[in-house]
Amino acid sequence: MTDEHPPSTTPPGRRRRAVVVGGGLAGTTAALRLADAGADVTLLESRPRLGGLAFSFRRDSAAGSLTVDNGQHVHLRCCTAYQWFLERIGASEQAPLQRRLDVPVLDAATGRLGRIRRTRLPVPLHLAAGLARYPHLTHAERAGAARAALALHSLDPADTGLDGTDFASWLHRQRQTPRAVEALWDLIGLATLNARAPQASLALAVMVLRTGLLSAPGAADIGVARTPLGTLHDTLARAALDRAGVRTHLRTRVHSITPTDGSDGSTGWRVSAATAGGGATGVPADTVILAVPHTEAHRLLPKGALTEPDRILGLGSSPILNIHVVYDRRVLHQPFLAALASPVQWVFDRTAPSGLTGEGQYLALSQSAAHQEIDSPVSVLRRRYLPALEHLLPAAHGARVRDFFVTRERRATFAPAPGTARLRPGSRTNLPGVHLAGAWTDTGWPATMESAVRSGITAARTALEVAGCPRDAETSHRIERRAVA
Repeated sequence: MTDEHPPSTTPPGRRRRAVVVGGGLAGTTAALRLADAGADVTLLESRPRLGGLAFSFRRDSAAGSLTVDNGQHVHLRCCTAYQWFLERIGASEQAPLQRRLDVPVLDAATGRLGRIRRTRLPVPLHLAAGLARYPHLTHAERAGAARAALALHSLDPADTGLDGTDFASWLHRQRQTPRAVEALWDLIGLATLNARAPQASLALAVMVLRTGLLSAPGAADIGVARTPLGTLHDTLARAALDRAGVRTHLRTRVHSITPTDGSDGSTGWRVSAATAGGGATGVPADTVILAVPHTEAHRLLPKGALTEPDRILGLGSSPILNIHVVYDRRVLHQPFLAALASPVQWVFDRTAPSGLTGEGQYLALSQSAAHQEIDSPVSVLRRRYLPALEHLLPAAHGARVRDFFVTRERRATFAPAPGTARLRPGSRTNLPGVHLAGAWTDTGWPATMESAVRSGITAARTALEVAGCPRDAETSHRIERRAVA
């Protein structure tokens, strides 16, 4: 936590000038919230697009011209902030939620398909029937998992002591077998935390599992975008920013943030940046929100902004590997599938969003916490994953692979290890008018799209409160609440 400081000043009759550095979900959200509150907002992004790490690109190959998401991103019904973001940019219908949680889980060792489902019964009974029928655990393991879920429900994610231990140790104390960890707890944890149980903070695991599974019957219902992520987070987000009056500058890399003293006695900041083509620009600001990765924030933060600025570098990173395969026929007959006893973790059918035409099918494999494979050559990954897919999906036998390629996010998220909580700063810094946003800041959530949007909302609210104009507070607090209907 940082010390309280008095509101910064803005001369009467002038709109408050805000500069947001970074056009990912956090920065876009902050810019929209500030503009909605009446600020004069400029958004600076170094890339030629918005969206941060959740973006799309075009690929031309023998399979045709595809629109490819760099990685598969989903959200849950409990992700209320991200759903607000989709509504704000006019994209709610393009990323619908399941009517009711249903996750197909295929065991590669036995060929047996099970499902994680819920009913409309109240918590925790909503998962009881699905767990009782889950074939990948023995009767004793299912009973043990139910007891562990009840024990987990009694834990408070805000308890700072939970962050001092790892999730695996807690599961061991709950007598969860290695099979139960693989077939249930890691199945969920890998996708949400980007870490296996031994490397995950118990506090973050409790937060995810309590909120997603035990806060409301429909909290874990899954939402998947029907359109490319670039349509949502770049095209539609940019249009929303334009309508809100935000000036968006792409290909503009910020290199310094320096304090200024105005002739009218006001205090502020100058954000200096290099533009495309080698030019330079300087943007004056009363408020600056840094919505960039933690390593970039460490580089840009003015001296004195954080009491211990090097602490954020301890967050580290965790990679995600994405395998993309285009077949000449349909081989997967589910929207998505989770796998056990296989190199494959999750498979998604992205044929329609990619624009692929004809009889083929485009599958995207999402491999979390892929430390050992993130730098493997494409040829090695092809030899590993194509046979694994054929083993999982019998229809893939004899199917021709029209395209195979890989996208890598070496620093996809911060590492959610025990001790992470104390490394994550809040939105407010020691310097009036300078604020932080990003999924890595202290949102209480792991590094997800939900965390990114929440951080942007919080940073904008804090900035307005510090400026003495907290007109955004009521809406922000409503969005930040974790309860779901």
